[in-house]
Amino acid sequence: MFTPGLQLSPGVKKGPFGPFLFYLPVVAIEFMFANGRAVPGSTIPPEATQPTSRLERVLFYSLLTLLFWLPIPLGSHRPWAWAFMEVWVFAMMAGWLLSNLRTPRWQSLKPYWPLLAIFGVFQLWICIQQIPLPIGLLKSIAPTTAAAFLAADPDLTAATLSFDPNQTHVSLIKGISYWCILFLLLALIDNPKRLRTLGWVVVLTGTFQAFYGVMLALSGSETTWVLGFPNNTIATGGFRYKNHFGNFLVMCLCLGIGLLIASLSGSSGGKLKDRLNNIVNMLLGGKAVLRLCLAMMVIGLVMSHSRMANTAFFASLSIAGALGLLLIRNKSRSLTILLASLMVIDLMIVGSWFGVDKLRQEIEETSFTKETRDEVNQYGMTLIEQHPLSGTGAGSFYSSFPSVQGPGINGFYDLAHNDYLQFAIEYGVPAALLLGTAVLWSLYHAFVALRTRRDSLMQGLAFATLMAIVAELIMLTTDFHLQAPATSIYFLMMLGLAWKARFMESTGQTNARRFRHHIKIS
Repeated sequence: MFTPGLQLSPGVKKGPFGPFLFYLPVVAIEFMFANGRAVPGSTIPPEATQPTSRLERVLFYSLLTLLFWLPIPLGSHRPWAWAFMEVWVFAMMAGWLLSNLRTPRWQSLKPYWPLLAIFGVFQLWICIQQIPLPIGLLKSIAPTTAAAFLAADPDLTAATLSFDPNQTHVSLIKGISYWCILFLLLALIDNPKRLRTLGWVVVLTGTFQAFYGVMLALSGSETTWVLGFPNNTIATGGFRYKNHFGNFLVMCLCLGIGLLIASLSGSSGGKLKDRLNNIVNMLLGGKAVLRLCLAMMVIGLVMSHSRMANTAFFASLSIAGALGLLLIRNKSRSLTILLASLMVIDLMIVGSWFGVDKLRQEIEETSFTKETRDEVNQYGMTLIEQHPLSGTGAGSFYSSFPSVQGPGINGFYDLAHNDYLQFAIEYGVPAALLLGTAVLWSLYHAFVALRTRRDSLMQGLAFATLMAIVAELIMLTTDFHLQAPATSIYFLMMLGLAWKARFMESTGQTNARRFRHHIKIS
C-alpha cells in the first residue's frame, strides 16, 4: 500500500563537486597501488605516527557519531539529511587519506578489497547510467529506452540509459558516500577494542531509538515531539515509517546479541556451583546493562507493529541460534541458556506486556485482497522484461512505473515496496546480481567464521552478522529498506563486519604478532 510521509524527493542539480566526489574512491585506489607497499623491516619514527594516531582517533569517533546520528533525522531519508551525511563522510574520507600520506597501511585492507571492488564497480555502473550516449549505441544497449526517447524527440542524437538522470546523479553521490563509509569502517575498525566500542555504540543507538519511540507512542501526544508529525500508538523512533524503524532495530539487536555471546565464557567445565555463578553473572551481573538494552529494543520492535521485521527477527534468531549451537567450537552451556532466554524472556514475557498478541492478530488478519504490493510486483516484472540489462536508471522507479501500471492500483508508488524488484528495475539484472553476490559472499564468510574462529568476540560477531543478513534477506521481500540511508548503511556495515569476523585478528593473534615483531627488531 502507499506509504504516507515518504514523499518524492525533488531532483537535485549536478554541482561542481560531483565529478570530484565520484573520483575520490578512484584516487584512493590509485594511491594504494602507488604508495601501498612498505619497505620490509623499516620502522616509522614515533614523532611521525603520533599526529596520524590522533587524527585516526578523531576519525574513528567521528564515524561512531555519524552512526548514532543517521537514524535521528527521519532515518536520513530526506535530501537535506543525506546531503549533510555526504559532506560529513567525504570530509572523513579526505581526513583518512591525509592521515595515510606518510604512513600508508593498505596491506591491512587486503582481505576486504573484493567487497570494496564489488560496490565500487556498482557505483561505476550508476555513473554510466547518467552519461549521455550516442543514440545508435543506446539502441544496441537498451533498445526499449532508446525507443522511448525517440518517441518523445525523433531528432534526438544522444540520450542516457536512465529515464531520470537527475535522480540517478543523486543516487550516485549517495552511493559513493556509502562506499566511503564501508571503506572507513573496514579501515578504522582495526582491533578488537574498537570493534567492541562500535558494537556498544550501535546497541546504545538502537536503545535510544527504541526508548524514544516507545515513550512517544505511549505519551498520547497528537504530534511528534520533534518536527510535529502526526503521532499514534505505533513506535517509529526517529523514522517516519514503522517498517524502517523495525528494520533498524533488528540490525542493532543482532549486533547486541553478538556482543552478549562474545561475553560468555568459552569453558563449560567446572563445578556445578561455578557454572551457576557464571549463568547468574551473565543474566544479572555485569552484562545486565546489555540485557536491558536488548529488552528495550525488543519492546520497541514489538510496538513498531512491523509484521515482517518481527517475523524476520525471530526467524533469523532461530536459524542463527541453531547454526550457532551446531558450529561454534568450545561452546558453553551458558550459550544454550542465553539463546533460550532470548526467546522466552524477550518474546513471551516482555512481548506479552507490550502488544505481541496484537501484533500476532495483525499478522493473522492480513488480507492480500487489501494489499496492492503483489500487483506492484506483477507490473514491475514488465519493466524488468523491457529493460533487463541496463535498467531504467537509479532512482527512476517513480517515473518509469506509471508506464506499466495497470488496474487494481489507485495510489502513487514512488518506491516498489520490494528491494529485490526495485534494484532489478533500476539497475538491471546483472547489476542486481552483482549486489547479490556481495551479500551472499558476506553470508558465506559469516558462516565460515562461526565454524572456524575460536575467539569469543569473533564468534559473537559471526553470529550477529549471520543473523542480520538472514533477517535482511527476509525483510527486503516486502519493503524498501535499502532506500533509507540509515537502514542501508547499517546493513552495509553488517556485511563489512561479516568479513571482519572471518579475517580480523583476535587479541591473542595481535599480541603474538607484536611479540614476534619485537623479537625480530631486537
